[in-house]
Amino acid sequence: MKVNNEIEKWCKKIEEINNGTQKNYFIMTMGCQLNENDSEKLAGILANCGYKKTDNVENADIIVFNTCCVRENAEERLLGKLGEVKKFKEEKGTIIAIGGCMMQEKNMVNKLKESYPFVDIVFGTHTLEEFPKDLYFALSENKKITDILDEGQAFEDIPVIRSDKYKASVTIMNGCNNFCTYCIVPYVRGREKSREPQNIINEIEELAKNGYKEITLLGQNVNSYLVNEKSKNPDLKYEVTIRKTIENSNHENNCKRINDKLDLENVAGNTNNTSNICNNSSVTMVVDSFATLLYAINEIDGIERIRFISPHPKDFTDDVIEAIKDCDKVCKLIHLPLQSGSTNVLNKMNRKYTKEQYLNLAYKIKEKIPEVRFSTDIIVGFPGETDEDFEDTLDVVRKLKYEQIFMFIYSRRVGTPADKMENQVDENVAHKRFDKLKKLYEELVEERNKEYIGTIQNVLVEGKSKTNENMLTGRSEFNKVVVFEGKNELIGKMVKIKIISEHMWYLKGECDKI
Repeated sequence: MKVNNEIEKWCKKIEEINNGTQKNYFIMTMGCQLNENDSEKLAGILANCGYKKTDNVENADIIVFNTCCVRENAEERLLGKLGEVKKFKEEKGTIIAIGGCMMQEKNMVNKLKESYPFVDIVFGTHTLEEFPKDLYFALSENKKITDILDEGQAFEDIPVIRSDKYKASVTIMNGCNNFCTYCIVPYVRGREKSREPQNIINEIEELAKNGYKEITLLGQNVNSYLVNEKSKNPDLKYEVTIRKTIENSNHENNCKRINDKLDLENVAGNTNNTSNICNNSSVTMVVDSFATLLYAINEIDGIERIRFISPHPKDFTDDVIEAIKDCDKVCKLIHLPLQSGSTNVLNKMNRKYTKEQYLNLAYKIKEKIPEVRFSTDIIVGFPGETDEDFEDTLDVVRKLKYEQIFMFIYSRRVGTPADKMENQVDENVAHKRFDKLKKLYEELVEERNKEYIGTIQNVLVEGKSKTNENMLTGRSEFNKVVVFEGKNELIGKMVKIKIISEHMWYLKGECDKI
């Protein structure tokens, strides 16, 4: 792939310093998928500088910690790891670098300078593309580098080394404007900034060219894509071109479908997409929202599955629901963060929706897309949460029967409004509520898993099972782990699997009797 000129320049300088000596890097990632995506970029940068990955920290010439600050114990974990790697700095001069969200907190940066002076490089979420420059000066002048900005811009052409062969994450926007009272992200990731859609299309086309089948679109609030930019320029829209690279006997029909749809929209008075054109070698479309971005990505040859995280319920517009329904590649498992089922708690969280509004949204989506299923995030023990509030959360869980719940006990974060709230919930009470939620969820999972028996599921085969090398494993559209007997040549392909039995955390299937 094309590499940013500045990154290329500093990487070449680093290669000159290392003078042909093989150097190794070790990256430890803490946190969410956005952090994992950033670590893939750090790996790409270091590889471009001549470094090779090592899974043994003792063999590393540079150790990078990509930090998270969402959970309270994140700081303890980082400081513990620094204590472990200090000896490598002392014994052989290993470069120690720390980046990510935690480095946007001034008190943490000051603590590192005072108590961990052996750290060479500290960089933030807005200066990742400056990392090779920072590394160069750390190597060439033995400088201690602190490279932090409060705001930044979206940089393109950063080299990437993916951690998976068939599934990839693609960031479509950075930052958050929501300021939920429990969340530190807006303070460390900055305001919302969307990437230009053609850059996103190009990145996904390159992934498809390299055999990737599944794409997850990343952002703190993906359904706010281009909203911030359009608030400054209401007429903003981008024309993108999608290359048609695979011989497809249905391509002419697909073009007719696209153009017919556009004609219908224009007749109905929708002029947003009047310049969309489909011909035999490319599709040209207008992107001016998250919904139109989904339509565009759906046209990329080679990509068979599209996911996205995370949307915000308050911004889940009808056009996005229609796009999910219309786009055959977009998974019908929607991550719809609840956080709490109590309107009282949601108000304290500054979530800007009520329990009833959330449920009505879910029901509306279900009405439009009958096969849809949901996953969610839930925080237990938020300040002031009563037993009645918690029962409201359980009520929503029972009604929607989520496929997956990412559940957390509320964790105080210095610098957030919730940290200063009165009526912090007793830790023992929070743990009991967490256990009750977990028990309900597991009961519902067992119940829902039975519904899959006898059904045919499209499964992206990821490899051999970790617990049984005679079995293959993959994930369904609804993100269910499916194991089955099959030949190795199925790895990396989408396969139809008949589900024959269910277990708590996976389904068992067969592919030779369908």
